[in-house]
Amino acid sequence: MLMAIIKKRQLNEMKKEELINRLNELKLELAKEKSKIKIGGVPSNPGKLKEIRKTIARILTRVKKTE
Repeated sequence: MLMAIIKKRQLNEMKKEELINRLNELKLELAKEKSKIKIGGVPSNPGKLKEIRKTIARILTRVKKTE
């Protein structure tokens, strides 16, 4: 599993291509977790979904600032 938390300093150091790659990885991870829940399973860590969504929002904000 990937680590969902990315600190602000790490985001500022990353290039746009790295941010987009990380964004795609997080979206894929979020989709896997959501599908696991829809099948009827229990998420391994319920707080992880929230962190993934927040990190995606942080990355999108950072990408839009660089444009």
